[in-house]
Amino acid sequence: PAVGGGRILGEACHFIDLLRHLAGSPITSASATYAGGPAQTTRDVASLHLTFADGSVGTVHYLANGSKDFPKERLEVFCGGGILQLDNFRKLNAFGWPKFGGMNLSKQDKGVPSELQAVVTAAQKGQPAPIPADELFEVADWTIRLAQQA
Repeated sequence: PAVGGGRILGEACHFIDLLRHLAGSPITSASATYAGGPAQTTRDVASLHLTFADGSVGTVHYLANGSKDFPKERLEVFCGGGILQLDNFRKLNAFGWPKFGGMNLSKQDKGVPSELQAVVTAAQKGQPAPIPADELFEVADWTIRLAQQA
């Protein structure tokens, strides 16, 4: 794949995985729209659209053409009449959640140490992996399909 496809495989894949986790439902379809034409060799501007078996939808905007002053990573979840907005894995704003006003962390937390600890603990205790293998393969398959559209 073009450079854009590599960015999907190496970077946007983590958001595809996160959306799959948040939906808690298998991905049923996915499509990608890349900026520029077929002759463009650097495609680091893309929108990925995913649909899930439970009817949820998710969109990943991978946009490397904006200002560095804007928060690098943002997640917005719309559900149950409320909205959660996470900026750079540090600041969480809540709208329409009366019992939760949001939170601010002193440093970015993408959950990697916790995830690694959960894998180690599961292995030590002989428990199933925190993320089932079939879900990992599902996300990898859809990510490759999206990257091949680049």
